Amino acid sequence: MKTLNTLKPGESGIVDSITAEGAMKRHFLDMGITKGVPITMERIAPFGDPVAVRLRGYSLSLRREEARKICLR
Repeated sequence: MKTLNTLKPGESGIVDSITAEGAMKRHFLDMGITKGVPITMERIAPFGDPVAVRLRGYSLSLRREEARKICLR
């Protein structure tokens, strides 16, 4: 299954599931990362961490490890 951290800048996907648990999953849900939401990779920092994504009309910065927990279809 494809995860958010595998996208290149400009590529998009639809959130299929979140593999995180507990506080991290609640954090994602609070940020609006829910099943069925389109998400686009905007840019990747020079050393690869963090990444900037766009969803629901706003930009969001995530660590690569966090992005790995978001599965796309």
